[in-house]
Amino acid sequence: MEIYFSPEVITPHYQLLNVVNSANKAVGNVAILFDEKKMYVYGILEEEGVGADFKDLVTPYIKGLAKAKPDIDVFSCLYIGCKKIILNEEEEK
Repeated sequence: MEIYFSPEVITPHYQLLNVVNSANKAVGNVAILFDEKKMYVYGILEEEGVGADFKDLVTPYIKGLAKAKPDIDVFSCLYIGCKKIILNEEEEK
């Protein structure tokens, strides 16, 4: 099953993105909040079977947003079902 972002609200201060499958059924969401030097990312995916796709969808999106402000700190909290996922390996240490 493929998943996609379906923007709900996008402003200069925050973004709310629905995660939908190919049948346009919501299977999760991602909220991104912007501060002057910080970006907060919170997301949850209900379908555990597409967890790798979720990580592959979110990671480049966040990296792309971070390029707009090279000195921004990114704080993330992402879950698939009830399991937290790590976007970069440095967080695991």
